[in-house]
Amino acid sequence: MAEHIFHLKANWPGLRNDVGEIETGNLITKVSIPPGMDGPGVGTNPDEMLLGAAATCYIITLAAMMERSHLQKETLMMESEGIVDVTNGVFTYKKIIHRPHIVLKPGAIEKEVAMAKRLAKKAETSCMISRAIQGNVEIELQAIVEVAVG
Repeated sequence: MAEHIFHLKANWPGLRNDVGEIETGNLITKVSIPPGMDGPGVGTNPDEMLLGAAATCYIITLAAMMERSHLQKETLMMESEGIVDVTNGVFTYKKIIHRPHIVLKPGAIEKEVAMAKRLAKKAETSCMISRAIQGNVEIELQAIVEVAVG
C-alpha cells in the first residue's frame, strides 16, 4: 500500500477575528473568517478552501479520465459553488455544485459526447475529496458538454 502524506503549518496569532497564515506545499496564504460571517475577510477561509479542494480534485480527475479514454477536448472549464447553511447559529457546509463545461474537438461524434457526460458523472464519485466528504456534504453536478464548431 502506498501512502501520500501532506503537511500543513498554521499560525494563528490572535482570537476569532484575527488573521492567520497557512503554508502547505506551494500554497502560502493568509486566512481569516469571511466578512459574511462577521470576520475580517483577509486572505482565504476554510469554506473557500474546501470548495477549492473539491473543485480542483474533480476537474483534475475528469481531465485524467478523459485522457485515459482518448477523448479529445478543445476546452475544459468549470465553476463551482459552495452553500453553507446557518441554522440557530450553527454553520454547516450543505452542498457543493460543480458546473463543468466540456467542449470537445470539432467533429466529435454523439458517442464521444455521451462518453464525456458519463465521465463527468464518474469523476465526481472517483475524486478523493468527493469521497472524503461523501455523506456529509451533498455534491451536485450540472455538466454541459458541447462540440466545438470547426
